[in-house]
Amino acid sequence: MQEDEKLEDPSGKEAVEEDEPNRGVCECLCIPVHWFKMLSRELHWSFVVGVVAVYGISQGLGGALSTVGTKYYMKDVQKVQPSEAQVYAGITSIPWIVKPLWGLLTDVLPILGYRRRPYFVFAGFLGVISMLLLSLHKSLHLVLALLSLTAGSAAVAIADVTIDACVAQNSISHPSLAPDMQSLCAFSSSVGALIGFSISGIFVHLIGPMGVFGLMTIPAGLVFLVGFILDEPRIPGFAYRQVSQKFIDAGKSMWTTLKSDDVWRPCLYMYSSFALSLNIYEGMFYWYTDSKDGPSFSQENVGFMYSIGSVGSLLGAILYQYALKDYAFRDLLFWTQLFYGLSGMLDLILVLRWNLKFGVPDYFFVIIVESVAQMTYRLKWMPMLVLSSKLCPSGIEGTFFALLMSIDNAGLLSSSWGGGFLLHILKITRTQFNNLWLATLIRNILRITPLCLLFLVPRADPNSSILPSESLSSKEDHESSEPENIELVPFVNSVDGK
Repeated sequence: MQEDEKLEDPSGKEAVEEDEPNRGVCECLCIPVHWFKMLSRELHWSFVVGVVAVYGISQGLGGALSTVGTKYYMKDVQKVQPSEAQVYAGITSIPWIVKPLWGLLTDVLPILGYRRRPYFVFAGFLGVISMLLLSLHKSLHLVLALLSLTAGSAAVAIADVTIDACVAQNSISHPSLAPDMQSLCAFSSSVGALIGFSISGIFVHLIGPMGVFGLMTIPAGLVFLVGFILDEPRIPGFAYRQVSQKFIDAGKSMWTTLKSDDVWRPCLYMYSSFALSLNIYEGMFYWYTDSKDGPSFSQENVGFMYSIGSVGSLLGAILYQYALKDYAFRDLLFWTQLFYGLSGMLDLILVLRWNLKFGVPDYFFVIIVESVAQMTYRLKWMPMLVLSSKLCPSGIEGTFFALLMSIDNAGLLSSSWGGGFLLHILKITRTQFNNLWLATLIRNILRITPLCLLFLVPRADPNSSILPSESLSSKEDHESSEPENIELVPFVNSVDGK
């Protein structure tokens, strides 16, 4: 019997060894599932669904379709110059700069007893109407087209600031989960963008940019539905006569917090980091599709190229979540900003066609360029989001987080208009790209200059508190005196108590 058992042991070991690889694969696949379950258990499933709908479907997938569709709409339908398209892209982003207004409304002005649901409904409705106008009107004037695009951008911005308020509140209630929530947002956005960019070129080729705008009504409709499924406690008997005073109190609280050295210094760095990274993507897009001087990429190639870039963004989010999220803000931002600036040199190699001298085809090389650019941009962006969530005082977290994001978006607007001005000065048009290499070089140099302002960023890590002690004490007083302003706290406490 002992000999039989000994004979059976090797076979048993072999079976276990054969099962180990399969078990390892299953465990890897189960990690995201367990992660989603953990977030749903701690923060409630409706919050997770809202993040996926807003970040993944509306901003990720819908944003990808809108990006490619708008580029071809401006180039082929409206027939504008690349410098003009760059300026118009900045105009459509203006609703993102006034995010504090949307955040202030969600914080102090509930509708029918709810602070979040009605704004999701309004955002979805506005998005559907604006996209339908663009898709159904064949000869829409440029001004009306810009108004429709801006309205669609406003719809996405309102939904974004509403879900951001939930993220900021949960970051305060669950500080240890703040990096996980930002990773959830980034993961959803990256996966949605990957899918959106993968199909965007195909749909532009099959149904044209106006048809793509028609498809954009689907993400807007899902945002509309979020307003009905979001689990939010109703506020009975809200005193609307006190709204004006609440606006004043929120403004004073924002100003008091913003005056703190621990707050305005990182805000100044974040603005400079975005503003100095000039946006010349419209000039690059026109060059990508030019048959004379450029690679002459087709619509399908452009969409697939951007989709591979989204893979880089997704890898950046995963790398931050599993390897970089616990590093100090200043140390991490130094390396990410440096790599972001150096990655722009790949664009210079592409524009000068040096890749062809080394036998690397344009299409293969541009995929590398987009992947590296999106990954480094995501790695730079993630710690800034976590840092911003740490700067929000309780009670007006939605408004203040929106204020911080509007500062970043003001930097992006400055970057877009600065890039358009640079393209105009260097005489880069629909058919002339002789100075595109110089614009790329200037942009790359400016990307590194924010390193000189890195001393403005605190050395704290994501697990520590950044707001000064007096702000924290005032927040506690505010929470105890006005608990009705913190709409998600009762709900979170009920979940934790189960």
